[in-house]
Amino acid sequence: MLSHAGKQAGGYGQAFGLHEALDQFGAMFGPLAVSVVLAHNSNYRDAFAVLLIPAIINLSLVLLARVLYPRPQDMERAEQATLRTDLPRIYWIYLLGAILVAAGFADYPLIAYHFARAETVPSKWIAIFYAVAMAVSGTGSLVLGRLFDHYGFAVLVALTLGSALFAPLVFLGGFWLALLGAAIWGLGMGVHESIIPAAVSPMVTPRRRASAFGTFTAGYGIFWFLGSAAIGILYDLSVPAVIAFCIVTQLAAVPIFVWVGHHYGATSSR
Repeated sequence: MLSHAGKQAGGYGQAFGLHEALDQFGAMFGPLAVSVVLAHNSNYRDAFAVLLIPAIINLSLVLLARVLYPRPQDMERAEQATLRTDLPRIYWIYLLGAILVAAGFADYPLIAYHFARAETVPSKWIAIFYAVAMAVSGTGSLVLGRLFDHYGFAVLVALTLGSALFAPLVFLGGFWLALLGAAIWGLGMGVHESIIPAAVSPMVTPRRRASAFGTFTAGYGIFWFLGSAAIGILYDLSVPAVIAFCIVTQLAAVPIFVWVGHHYGATSSR
């Protein structure tokens, strides 16, 4: 559905970026709303009941979209006759780069555990660091999505290079460097959930997008899990080994993204 929205709006990056921004702002304001209720009456039942309001709004919007656009796949029907119906080679090569990035991206729970264990960040600040990361992720997604629509894969390559810096900052830095690392981690999260999937849309036909995104998300999720497991094992052995693993796997995706970007224009125009 996001792909069709991006097609209508004139930019896949913009559509996926807006979606990610709303997602991350919800992830930031939801816990804050619960905290406000708990601060007033310390009643968890009332605090979680507040979340029923956005849940009802969410379901209402889904039902509204279902009524207004019962067959979103038909929105681009006119183009289907001229497009291939299989998953092209560039899609699989791009997926390889994406799973490398996913494998080298540490989960925040491990980062939070390191902050507490190394005592580089006071415990009361760990949740605030995460809120900062989510704010950066949401805000960055809005800007980066538009940049991707204008400049293409050069943006993804630059962001992949920059996002790899989170590892040495959060695992070796003191308070302020760790905060910078958390912000860069949040920016990387925004890239993962906005620009990386947005690039899939023009690679495949509207008829195959559902299966293409399903396969892409499955591969991405599996290797994020495997990478997270590897990072956890390495953390017990050596923090520098964790940093090396995160940096090497993410940088290994850069030449793949460069190659895909070189062939991307021709593929997306077919």
